[in-house]
Amino acid sequence: MNIVLLLCVIILADFKVEALSYDYSASIECLAQPQKPLYNGGIIQNPELNDGLKGWTTFGDAKIEHRESLGNKYVVAHSRNQSHDSVSQKIHLQKGLHYSLSAWIQVSEADVLVTTMVKTTKEYKFGGAIYAEPNCWSMLKGGFTADTTEVADLYFQSNTTSAEIWIDNISLQPFTEKEWSSHQEQSIEKARKRKVVVQAVDKQGQPLQNASVNVTMNRLGFPFGSAINKNILTNSAYHYWFAPRFTVTSFEDEMKWYTNEYAPGKENYFEADQMLRYAKKHGIFVRGHNIFWDDPRYQPNWVSSLSPSQLNAAVQRRMNSIVQRYKGQLIGWDVVNENLHFSFFESKLGQDFSTRMYNQVHNIDPQTTLFLNEYNTIEESRDGLSSPSRYIQKIRQIQSSNRQLPLAIGLESHFPSSPPNLPYMRASLDILRSAGFPIWITELDVGSQPNQAGYFEQVLRELHSHPGIRGIVLWTAWKPSGCYRMCLTDNNFRNLPTGDVVDKLLKEWGKTTISAMTNENGFLETSLFHGDYEVEISHPVKKNHTFSHKIQVLSEDESGETRQFIKLSV
Repeated sequence: MNIVLLLCVIILADFKVEALSYDYSASIECLAQPQKPLYNGGIIQNPELNDGLKGWTTFGDAKIEHRESLGNKYVVAHSRNQSHDSVSQKIHLQKGLHYSLSAWIQVSEADVLVTTMVKTTKEYKFGGAIYAEPNCWSMLKGGFTADTTEVADLYFQSNTTSAEIWIDNISLQPFTEKEWSSHQEQSIEKARKRKVVVQAVDKQGQPLQNASVNVTMNRLGFPFGSAINKNILTNSAYHYWFAPRFTVTSFEDEMKWYTNEYAPGKENYFEADQMLRYAKKHGIFVRGHNIFWDDPRYQPNWVSSLSPSQLNAAVQRRMNSIVQRYKGQLIGWDVVNENLHFSFFESKLGQDFSTRMYNQVHNIDPQTTLFLNEYNTIEESRDGLSSPSRYIQKIRQIQSSNRQLPLAIGLESHFPSSPPNLPYMRASLDILRSAGFPIWITELDVGSQPNQAGYFEQVLRELHSHPGIRGIVLWTAWKPSGCYRMCLTDNNFRNLPTGDVVDKLLKEWGKTTISAMTNENGFLETSLFHGDYEVEISHPVKKNHTFSHKIQVLSEDESGETRQFIKLSV
């Protein structure tokens, strides 16, 4: 008897909504009129200021007044003498709830940093910040998690005391832990998975009931990996632990200038070449980290004493050497690392150094994505140097020189040992995503403390579920002397608790086998993560024979189609 098994991959976008959905939208444009408050203002009283100053009071010694322009009503804090002199509202916090915060801000002077703060009985919590402008409205988006149940003060502040602060359409929406997790699940169903329908039919097209179907993921579609170093070339245990788990990597030090040119004109790419061959052999993508590092502490020891003309010659030699060597072989370049926090090259070679380097690298290697790579953008809310708004300003500045540059956002994500601020993380990613550039997590780790693995899991779940994230690389390269801040295994490559988190999530993200039977109509429906799969189907009418086929479950952007038909016959 001949049997034809028809495999039909159908893409469905539906998912269950069990709680108030999270609004991932954000605006990075300065608008003539503010947009409506998210969640209708949440727990904020009089969020659109349509009822005068009801619910709003003076904070500090500022004067506040209600104003209206072109039909839009708002509150203004003026006559400010100290940074906290502003406007506030009493809010009722509940311990353990996550709060999503947003507001629209305008100021009377150019480029003024305005922050939102929450004053509790124990501390001042940072809510979010924006560099606001006059004559238009900018969206501030942030958040925090409440540590106590109490009445607190939500207020706005700015160190530029001469500036008026205009505030409108404020929102503060609380979410329970269960609701927050449901947002992650909903986003994963939409951004990371697709519905797959398998149908088994015979040669006449009749459905085959009770066909046995096994679906096994061979490779995760979402890029997930870890940094490595040269130890992987000589330590087989390191290789056997690493290679089956990860699909992308960065080299810890082996592509950095101080490794590749230890003395003027004395180049060493031996380890980097070997590591790249290793990665290619095992199907692991490589990020190029990094061409230049703007931190003066991490230059080759012979560079700091160079004159500007000598340094420029050395820079050109370095850039041409490494980019020519590896062009077309990497998925990305960190071109000028940490150029928001530091400016070693700009101070010596001009403020347009980064822009020039991105363009020159692109001219040599036009198909490879070029990253800004920075820390504290999502992991530390109080670092204004690399805040989401400052990050977007920098990447747009570079883009303005050449709209064709394939730029991307690299977020190092070195989280401290304190609990991660998940609402601020999510809001920051929303803002960055609205700029339209791909976003990668490039150096993820968590500071050492008793709940390191727990915080690591929280951060990974939040990042993987966010629709703006395109890939995640951990900064967990192994050395006998220990890792940078966080290891995944001990020196015998037995999992530490952080390694258990990786394996647990890889299994959740599809690295497993799904087994089921077709129904009376020959159908089996399941939801699969994007990736490469082996599908095996067998049926009692053909004993001991299994039909096997490889399929790819792609994102909607990658596939362009909603259905895929594959015939298997005996």
